[in-house]
Amino acid sequence: MFSGLIRNQSLAEPVQTTTLGFAAIPFWASCLVVLPVFAQAPWVRAQPFSAALFGFVLLVAGLLSHWLAPTKGKDLGALLVGFSGSWLAGSLFWGWLSSHPLLHLPVEAFALPLALTGLNTRWRLGCAFYLASLLGTGFTDLAMALTNVMPLWPSVVTATPSEAALLLQEAAARVMRPESFLVISASAVLILRLVRDCRIRSLNATPWSTSWAVAASVLFTTLLIDGLFLTLSLLAPELSGLI
Repeated sequence: MFSGLIRNQSLAEPVQTTTLGFAAIPFWASCLVVLPVFAQAPWVRAQPFSAALFGFVLLVAGLLSHWLAPTKGKDLGALLVGFSGSWLAGSLFWGWLSSHPLLHLPVEAFALPLALTGLNTRWRLGCAFYLASLLGTGFTDLAMALTNVMPLWPSVVTATPSEAALLLQEAAARVMRPESFLVISASAVLILRLVRDCRIRSLNATPWSTSWAVAASVLFTTLLIDGLFLTLSLLAPELSGLI
């Protein structure tokens, strides 16, 4: 179904520019990045199957909004299509594979070919959202691996709440070691550099402008969430969303 949608929106058709306003689209993209922290994480822990099914609900809602909604709703529809891919992947991983951290990025990247293909179609906003989210996930996982936090991951997600809180604090303490903090800082600087480059590109009056703005917004929000997660893991691990 996905591949058929992508093929049907070929380069031969005119690609729509954004219609919801330059500032509004990145704002809603940031909101969609934050939503899984408060809604998906507890939902997946309680009912992983229904959480995964909701990914298809988001997909259908995005498609219908883009095709049938008034002009101002089309861009949000495209965003929802991209968000549905991130939601579904997150539900699949955290619902059934969370104790296997090496599978995290491959599962999150299940729609990568479609997203790359869709960049040249009217779905480019959704593709930009998905790809930027995937890039942010890649940065986070790589930083965890380089700071030796990744080995604690399976223990945290399978431990009791009290044990998990202690393990999260231990993981955060590892990140705060000088050599690890240097890795984290370098990753943050690199992400901020990408955010700046995306924002500069978004200033050009091209059909890609808002897609670059969406990518910048997603990456910057991901960095903020990672920083918040690290802070909570140190000070209040029970509020981190992982327990």
